[in-house]
Amino acid sequence: MQTLHIFNPEHDIALASNLTNFTAPHAGRQLRNDLGFLPALWAEEGDVVLVESVEGAERAYKRLRSKLGRARCLFVDKSQLPRLDLQHVSPWGWDPALCAQLRRWGVSSQLLPATDHLETVRQLSHRRTSAHLLPLLQMEGTVGQAFECTKTEQVAALREQYGQIVVKAPWSSSGRGVRFDENAAWVAHVIAHQGSVMVEPYYNKVKDFGMEFTATRQGLRYEGLSLFQTKNGAYTGNVLATEQVKRVSISRYVSLDLLDTVRDRILSTLSLGSYQGPFGVDMMLVSSTPEATTPAASCSLHPCVEINLRRTMGHVALDIERLYNPTQDDDIRGVMRVIFNGNNYQLKIDKQT
Repeated sequence: MQTLHIFNPEHDIALASNLTNFTAPHAGRQLRNDLGFLPALWAEEGDVVLVESVEGAERAYKRLRSKLGRARCLFVDKSQLPRLDLQHVSPWGWDPALCAQLRRWGVSSQLLPATDHLETVRQLSHRRTSAHLLPLLQMEGTVGQAFECTKTEQVAALREQYGQIVVKAPWSSSGRGVRFDENAAWVAHVIAHQGSVMVEPYYNKVKDFGMEFTATRQGLRYEGLSLFQTKNGAYTGNVLATEQVKRVSISRYVSLDLLDTVRDRILSTLSLGSYQGPFGVDMMLVSSTPEATTPAASCSLHPCVEINLRRTMGHVALDIERLYNPTQDDDIRGVMRVIFNGNNYQLKIDKQT
């Protein structure tokens, strides 16, 4: 069964627009162009990967293959789509804009999700989904609150109550659509265009991390931990290590029993309707004292900062880990980074022993 894989990192912004005729910002278009080869890391033999430039994708993927020992993958551009015998389409994330693109490029509508399913994905991708899950994950050792506001006055009241807040657009891409102050004009603009904003108390973050999952017909499946790095809220890279190494890293801050209980509650309580595919739950470790920046017994777990109802860079890191350490019995560590060198985006893998 031949599957068409697509890296469309502009997905979150496309959901915010909810338009079929959507043009991504320049950075999103360049990221898709430069890293379009990424699905080759998880594609099965015989699958194809849609890219902007076949030659450019082959050149970029060749550098990765030399490090990971991955087999060659077949890249195609949009002009080749009508001639392919496809049975399945697997994008980074589903949105109306991508579906409209694929129809224009000759992909059968039978392979694309129906309008009601796209709306389900969009509503579940709203940040209120994480706000609804958060109370179900609360227990001793956790923190976290989130509120949906439809009026600027509600945001101002929460600012008065908590002193310092974080305001988030319901749909936005990594590092964007998040404000660490109460900007009334921005809040009013987001409410007018997206219907609401999400507000959270500000937490003294010590460390970002997440859990990666896959939703299947049989239920949710846990894939592994994701220890990622951010700068100004934007993703910059992932730690590459075995699950055990990552668990030890987290255990310096909170107990593994707490971590496992949160994971099991997500598996048993999160309902994603008709959605099937990869998703991630971002979390963070929080210090109870403003001055603390090092591991301490006073750390608490924020178990659901947000849910990403799509493939994530954490999933990419897990795929890379499985490629260069398939048996998970070697204590190999490294870093997967996405860098911009002034001209294009590159995926860098630095191994450490």
